[in-house]
Amino acid sequence: MKSIPEDTFYEGGPAKGDLVLNLMLGLSLIGIPFAVGAIVRAVWLRFLITSRRISVSGGWLGRDRTQVVYGQIRELRSVPRGFGAWGDIVLVLTDGARLEMRSVPHFRETEAYILECIASRRAVSDTDIGESRGFAA
Repeated sequence: MKSIPEDTFYEGGPAKGDLVLNLMLGLSLIGIPFAVGAIVRAVWLRFLITSRRISVSGGWLGRDRTQVVYGQIRELRSVPRGFGAWGDIVLVLTDGARLEMRSVPHFRETEAYILECIASRRAVSDTDIGESRGFAA
């Protein structure tokens, strides 16, 4: 069995600025839920973005893992947070499901990388479809 090489673009947790900002907001009574959410994200949320797939580990104690290959992504949406230092990315999949990635550091570069991988995947699949023969044509 031949394995295909996989280059890691980003492996790690959410942006540190998200935690710092929400901890400062947590000093007020209104900001406490946001601070708790930021602490949970900082402790248990992990991203793995490679040349072949996106993997998000999170949930209680980091037990939930979601993996998506670039061929399953139909659309990418992003929103800047923290004055543009980090952001949220939502991947809309071909079956209509959504994968939310919150507090992604360097999200503009990450968004560009994901879009580049999606485009290269589609280019490869389009050439494969063009060469098919028989009933598939």
